[in-house]
Amino acid sequence: MLNWLISNLKTFLLACIMAIAVWVSAVTTADPDEVRVFPRAIPLEVLGQDPRLIIVGSLPERVNVTMRAPRSVWEQLTSTDGQVRALLDLSGLEAGEHILQIQLQVIAQPVRVISLTPQTVNIKLELLATKVLPIQLSLRGEPAIGYEAGTMRITPQEVTLSGPQSKVEQVMDVRSDLSIAGVRQDVQNTLTLRLLDANGLPVNGLTVKPETAQVFIPITQQGGYRDIAVKVNVRGQVAAGYRLTTVSVFPPVLTVYSQNPALVKDLPGFVETEPLNLNGASQDIDMRLSLVLPNGISIVGEQTVQVQVGIDAIEGSLSLNDIVIAVTGLSPGLEAVISPERLDVILTGPLPLLDKLTAGDVRFFVDLTGLPIGTHQVVPQAEIFTTDIEVQSLNPATVEVTIRAAEVLTQTPGPTP
Repeated sequence: MLNWLISNLKTFLLACIMAIAVWVSAVTTADPDEVRVFPRAIPLEVLGQDPRLIIVGSLPERVNVTMRAPRSVWEQLTSTDGQVRALLDLSGLEAGEHILQIQLQVIAQPVRVISLTPQTVNIKLELLATKVLPIQLSLRGEPAIGYEAGTMRITPQEVTLSGPQSKVEQVMDVRSDLSIAGVRQDVQNTLTLRLLDANGLPVNGLTVKPETAQVFIPITQQGGYRDIAVKVNVRGQVAAGYRLTTVSVFPPVLTVYSQNPALVKDLPGFVETEPLNLNGASQDIDMRLSLVLPNGISIVGEQTVQVQVGIDAIEGSLSLNDIVIAVTGLSPGLEAVISPERLDVILTGPLPLLDKLTAGDVRFFVDLTGLPIGTHQVVPQAEIFTTDIEVQSLNPATVEVTIRAAEVLTQTPGPTP
């Protein structure tokens, strides 16, 4: 028996090889290999990073991969999330620059990676450093005259910086700017912080905690000063047919001063301008006026105020009846019949202008330029020679115009003498 096995071993092995080849051929035919680009870019995952180190610069967020796999494996890879992972292993790395190979992890098998983009990554690691610095606030300008700024309070007074050691060491100053020019009340604001190096240049790429700070600056008014409103002393009435629309003054609030604080305190809360006479006014007024002040009190700054008065004409309407419609643009040799021949019109505009309107200030017509013989519906047009007056309505809104050939009059010959 043993001799038989030995003598037929070669034949047996050949039969096994042929059987395996036939099986592989059948499987390949039923589930052929396909080379494809994975349909989704794969996120790059960083593993094993020492918590004392920080990555300087940027890494590719995703990678693209081309693989060879049976069709059934491709169906599994593309239908289930997490089948393919791209890994960057930083285990055991120290501070410095490194070139690392991206590792591809594929759960479904069999798979052969054809290409990976990118294949390697240049990475720089630095020690993670922190620094605590106070916040420096630069104030610009001064409060309004008669006011003074108290001691400011910043919360918090210092911040913590963290990031690559080389960048943290560059930061020499944490600063913010704030303008208090002309303020009359307490300042409460949120500060945006800037990180500056020794040359006053900004340093970016660091984490700041907290990112902002709150500042409070009390503003108080000095003795003998007071802010009071300005009231325009209006006298008289505008012209008939006109109305007063606005009365404004700039500045609306003034600062007054007296060496005797009691005089300032006794003021009623406003001061009046000298009288502004509006009698017969029919247009806007823009002028400067002085102020009426008690003895011992003076104005801080400009001694007059700018007063602006808005005056508009009262709007009204005017009805015109049986207005004859004129004809323009009619071609030679034609005549037109308009039905109806007259209009009822309502005009709107400033009442003083409407009161002065005459028949010669308005004309209504139909423009027949280019219209052929026949019947047409035409919208009458208005020509108004007084500005600011408009047509509110026409009755009727359209008229019927019949265009025809003009009749030619023939002269009958008389008896022969």
